[in-house]
Amino acid sequence: MNRPLRLAVLASGRGSNLAALLAARDRGELPVEFVLVASDKADAGALALAREAGVPTLALAPREYPDRASFDHALFDRVAAARPDLLVLAGFMRIIDGSALAPWAGRMINIHPSLLPKYRGLHTHRRALAAGDAEHGASVHFVTAELDGGPVIAQARIPIEPGDDEQRLADRLLTIEHRLLPAVVAHIAAGRIAWRGGRVWLDDEPLAAPLAWRDGALAR
Repeated sequence: MNRPLRLAVLASGRGSNLAALLAARDRGELPVEFVLVASDKADAGALALAREAGVPTLALAPREYPDRASFDHALFDRVAAARPDLLVLAGFMRIIDGSALAPWAGRMINIHPSLLPKYRGLHTHRRALAAGDAEHGASVHFVTAELDGGPVIAQARIPIEPGDDEQRLADRLLTIEHRLLPAVVAHIAAGRIAWRGGRVWLDDEPLAAPLAWRDGALAR
């Protein structure tokens, strides 16, 4: 690609992963153009961050639509109008209708705070602690209609420490998420990572296992 990757972001909350993406772009590490930040909450912190950065924003209220599918199609029609190459779900806290997702296969990624396939859905830190796990982590994956079930691109792992509670574990993991997500987007922008036939490809070879975040970089 001989131009910056056109990037749209969906977020429901404060937008800390969006902030990490913006910071990576500003450091020259991420060759992207932010074309839209959209949310299902008009007061989402992510929208304020986007406006401060000069990125176009969109807020749609689900309660104004008769059902989930109607909202999702309206949202994704508006996203499509911005012509993004890649759509990043960065704390977008909704289950998306499969028919709205279909046109985005291979062009949408999500960051999830667990070592998928463990702990799909909510309360991942609590569940890892309750299970007595020795480690926890975050995954970036391509989005499919299956909840947190698309092929995993990359993962970062951290040990669970004796003093960890749910909040402390979440905070420690979040700092790693803020490095993992921009690294994956940078690989996609460089054409190194792609979706083909429902699988993740790296440098024109199918990826047998998710990339690992080690020593500040993605590695096989």
